[in-house]
Amino acid sequence: MDSVSRRAFFATSLTATSAVAATSKSSARIPPARVIGANDRLRIGIIGCGGMANGHMRALNRMKDAQNIHIEAVCDLYTKRAEEASKLTGGAIIKDYRKLLENKDIDYVLVAVPEHWHAPITLDAASAGKHVYCEKPMTYNVEEAKRVVARVKQTGIKMQVGVQGMSDESYAVANQYLKEGALGKVVLAQIDYSRNHKDDFWLYKEDPDAKPGVNLDWNTWLGTAKKRPYDPERFFSWRRFWDYSGGIATDLFVHRVTRLIRSLGLTFPERAVATGGKFQFPNSKAEIPDTFNALIDYPEGVTIQLVSSMANDTKVSHLLRGHKATLEFTNTGFTITPQKLYEKDIQPVVYKRKGAEDIALHHQNLQAAIRTNEALKCDCMTGYYGVVAARMTVESFRRRKYVAWDKAKERIVNA
Repeated sequence: MDSVSRRAFFATSLTATSAVAATSKSSARIPPARVIGANDRLRIGIIGCGGMANGHMRALNRMKDAQNIHIEAVCDLYTKRAEEASKLTGGAIIKDYRKLLENKDIDYVLVAVPEHWHAPITLDAASAGKHVYCEKPMTYNVEEAKRVVARVKQTGIKMQVGVQGMSDESYAVANQYLKEGALGKVVLAQIDYSRNHKDDFWLYKEDPDAKPGVNLDWNTWLGTAKKRPYDPERFFSWRRFWDYSGGIATDLFVHRVTRLIRSLGLTFPERAVATGGKFQFPNSKAEIPDTFNALIDYPEGVTIQLVSSMANDTKVSHLLRGHKATLEFTNTGFTITPQKLYEKDIQPVVYKRKGAEDIALHHQNLQAAIRTNEALKCDCMTGYYGVVAARMTVESFRRRKYVAWDKAKERIVNA
């Protein structure tokens, strides 16, 4: 899906206006974001009210007084979810997300929908002058990411990508140590994100109350993905299918690779290769692999190694392997341990983190960015770098080829 149409996520019918056409709109037609003072209340719209959004809404509820925020409206194409979200937050139900974006009282929106809808909604939100918190990955594919970056720059809105680990400052601090030479030349970074499932993986409970055409708009949910009859597994367990997700790469690895990108001061990769398969659950209806591993080479001369399985959750140490020392990320920050060859030259370090991988902190950072122009922890360019890395591994796996990054045209090609 290289081009995503601007279609109404919660409307009863789809609009024919394309995202490309929307990108060509003059900036004069884009309303500016409301000017917000440091003490002004921020009003939030929730687009997508499923499991991930519930975590966000609870966090926002807890901070509403301290941060002076209010959830103004909620929106979901499954009526039951919208009603439950309204009860949880007090927000008004708006069935069409475009109508929510027309609400002048709303300052920023949470986009917590399947991956194939991240870009269309974000593009529309930016065009409406709304600031955006978009769940990871920033977009489904690379072309969409380029359009989102262009739209954010055009409109001047603040966009936070939901890699909440970036609200842990350990990775930025690690980069300072690296710049100061504490590790020597880093040649390999390794990190994992694994889980263990018993009978099948990433298969969520299906709600029998969901009735397409009655209280669920299935055709709108599909968007520009392949048209097919209602399939509750695809709706409730969409991460298992290529039309809506990149699986492990875009749901899990994007968290990990973004940390390493920040730690190492990287941008776009050079080459990538990924392997794996449905090794433990060969009869699963899932299209994505249950075991997935990748190597990504960067032009700075470092390889990132990503490890994952849905059949074994034993962790792999999260390391930056430098010629002079090894930096290991821990639950409390990181340590730096000199290599034996350089133990007289390099001092050991124990760093205690001050931030955390936390949705609340990530929202607070966006709120401060809107109010006082505080720097975002995971802006759209960081989101773009993560999308490219993750999608390169998906493309390598699906093509069964080594892939490369065409720097001039900003696209993935066969190596």
